[in-house]
Amino acid sequence: MAESENPTAIRAIIMDLKMSDFQMVLGTGNAKKKAELQRLLAPYPQIQLTSLADYPAALEVEETGTTFAENAELKASVQARHLNRWVLAEDSGISVDALDGAPGIYSARFSGEKATDTSNNEMLLEKLTGVPSKKRTAFYTCHMALSDPQGTIQIRCEDQCHGRILTKGRGNGGFGYDPLFEIPEYHATFGELGPSVKSVLSHRARANRRFVPLLLTLIDSMKDQ
Repeated sequence: MAESENPTAIRAIIMDLKMSDFQMVLGTGNAKKKAELQRLLAPYPQIQLTSLADYPAALEVEETGTTFAENAELKASVQARHLNRWVLAEDSGISVDALDGAPGIYSARFSGEKATDTSNNEMLLEKLTGVPSKKRTAFYTCHMALSDPQGTIQIRCEDQCHGRILTKGRGNGGFGYDPLFEIPEYHATFGELGPSVKSVLSHRARANRRFVPLLLTLIDSMKDQ
């Protein structure tokens, strides 16, 4: 765990932790991402979750990074300092091998500043016109970053989920590119598999499985100080 630049503030945080559960803000305004993260963390009642929707003064942090890691850590640290809270931020997206990794960090706005899931999916299919099935491989990435209230990143983790892009969407579940993203082993898209399966297989679920043990260790270490 990195040292904070403000030991007095950290001691106060530690005292709060000794008296209550760990309170953490989910650093997202995306309702679907929030719901998915809440489901993933639901088995851990000692982790008390709020989201940016609970903080009217929350900032709109511009994603100026060049990687998922840079964007996640920027959103976490800036928001944490502003709110004086522990903030968990994540950045995620899909990378298509035939497009040299695009859309990548631009997944949410692939089809423009006013992009929607529908327009992004249409753009992806257009870009992949004529590309055979075997060359439509892709992977989702999720990078998670937890910042303390001083803006220091205490936990960072990342994972991926590999699949391929179909020529036509299937299923109405999930969000983003889920109807196009097929898991070959299941012969089904995230849009078809539903939240219970996605909560095990997805890039966010995999990153969360890395994150939670680190968070529980961090909480225990702070209570012991």
